[in-house]
Amino acid sequence: MYEHFFQCPYCWEEVSVLLDPSVRKQTYIEDCETCCNPIEFQVEFESNELQMFEAQPIEQ
Repeated sequence: MYEHFFQCPYCWEEVSVLLDPSVRKQTYIEDCETCCNPIEFQVEFESNELQMFEAQPIEQ
């Protein structure tokens, strides 16, 4: 697992998420551990290296 730190698009706190480099392309939704709002993640790995990471708010 790969721990990645980012800024929440809702509360602007720095939080971390665990990423699985064995899955090359990933899109999933997870709640912010600080404010509990849903965030859509798009992640891409190549040769176990993080190539792309996006954390976008979900319109409710």
